[in-house]
Amino acid sequence: MALSHGSIRNLLPPTGYARLIAAWLEEDCPSFDCGGFVVGEAPAEARLLGKSQGILAGVPFFDEVFQQLGCEVEWHVAEGAAFEPVKHVATVRGPVRKILLGERVALNCLARCSGIATKSHKLLKLLRDAGYNNTLAGTRKTTPGFRLVEKYGMLVGGCDPHRHDLSTMTMLKDNHVWACGSIPRAVAAAKSAGGFSIKVEVECQTLAEAHEAAEAGADVVMLDNFTADGVKAAAAALKGKWGRHSGLLVEVSGGLTEDNVGAYVCQDIDIISTSSIHQSAQHVDYSLKIVH
Repeated sequence: MALSHGSIRNLLPPTGYARLIAAWLEEDCPSFDCGGFVVGEAPAEARLLGKSQGILAGVPFFDEVFQQLGCEVEWHVAEGAAFEPVKHVATVRGPVRKILLGERVALNCLARCSGIATKSHKLLKLLRDAGYNNTLAGTRKTTPGFRLVEKYGMLVGGCDPHRHDLSTMTMLKDNHVWACGSIPRAVAAAKSAGGFSIKVEVECQTLAEAHEAAEAGADVVMLDNFTADGVKAAAAALKGKWGRHSGLLVEVSGGLTEDNVGAYVCQDIDIISTSSIHQSAQHVDYSLKIVH
């Protein structure tokens, strides 16, 4: 769990997310701010209230919104901590117009990121309680332009964010294999292009394909859309043939949720990946109220 080793905000690119937030602020106010004109620049204080149960995540994005607007944020809850409603989570101070200008962008980031952290933590706890000690990961099925926030939320929730983009790991899916002609040819081509530093994962529909991928030199074999019993048998067969300490990783994915993932628990599975921790995460409800 990354959070136990240090501050996750130290992973963020110093200028990358600042540019994102500047663009989001411009999107929200591309021209005149008539509401801001109404309230003016008098000094003000606003309370960030957590109105539904959840885990706080997304602090750096919230901070950056208000830093760009010349406001200060004081946090009363640590990132990664759970809270019950209604909780005074933070205080924002600055010109009233600037607080209101950043309000919606900041709340949207925090609500989404906290929702993903909360959902991630819940599923991870379910797996730990079921005896699974290996990795729970998200997927690349993230919102365009918002991936950094969503992957950050997975980390705060204790999960692995999986590959961040097409350049960080080569995943050969059925379309790649069909277009290339075979699993061995696809793996060989990927290895030749990515070199020693880029892992290659192969999505497999059958145990035979999984053995073929392992023999071809894949670093990770994904058992995609297998039944729970099928996963356990296939994972045991793969580890039995290729060795439990060989470095070959077995990943399971495809339609896994809180309702069914417990049936897939098996120590021969190195990674359980699911988009449910981010695609179906309910936002944590926050509001920002001016003190008057």
